[in-house]
Amino acid sequence: MSTNVPRFDTVAVADEGPIARITLNQPDNLNPLGLVPLREVAEAAAWVNTTTASVVVVTGAGERAFSAGFDLRDFGPGQPGPGGGTLGAQMADAVEAIEAVTIAAIHGHCIGGGLVLAAACDLRISASNTNFVIPEIDLGIPLAWGGIPRLVREIGPAATRELVMTCRPFDAAEALQLRFLNRVVDRKDLHSAVEELAATLAAKAPNLIRTTKRQVNNALEEVASTRDGWLGQTLIDAANQDPEANAAAVRYLKSLRG
Repeated sequence: MSTNVPRFDTVAVADEGPIARITLNQPDNLNPLGLVPLREVAEAAAWVNTTTASVVVVTGAGERAFSAGFDLRDFGPGQPGPGGGTLGAQMADAVEAIEAVTIAAIHGHCIGGGLVLAAACDLRISASNTNFVIPEIDLGIPLAWGGIPRLVREIGPAATRELVMTCRPFDAAEALQLRFLNRVVDRKDLHSAVEELAATLAAKAPNLIRTTKRQVNNALEEVASTRDGWLGQTLIDAANQDPEANAAAVRYLKSLRG
């Protein structure tokens, strides 16, 4: 167990020996992924690799959201935030590069970049009340951060095209049917289900768990590589120069305000 647990402004971490935790910790704002949280999640992921943990639980604080995705205060239309696409890709890559097996415990809202974060984890357990949506196209930007290849890996190209292009919401039952989730449980049972799975995995030989994870990840790179994730910022910058994309973003934001 580490005696040097870092402190962050927007993320909470814990080292409990075989199990570590990374928690998005802005519940009043639905745990958004702005520039600071993106950096801090990546730093937390790197820190986890210095511990003895063989399992890492990734979740969002509070009852309302796993994550509301990218923070519009940093990524508004025409102002995506300096390096936001690059930072998002680095965050997702850092989570995927955690040597321990990662479990996303998902509840409430799981939106856009929050869904990419969940996709970067190895296993996903969701509360039945979770609402998923990928609104990027309606916001006038492409889904970046390596989100497309990660979704293609998990749910296939056809479902990825539909959900990203239509921006339609979908629930936990559909996400399970699409095989994005390993399991769906009642909200009251989410914690116990995640803890049971974490304890089961933590009881296995850590080296064999890590080896299995590396084998699967190597195979996934052959299915859909994330190596060009840095292109995300280029694509976002291009979208912000597109008048039609900017107009779509304005319309969408107005619809949210009623």
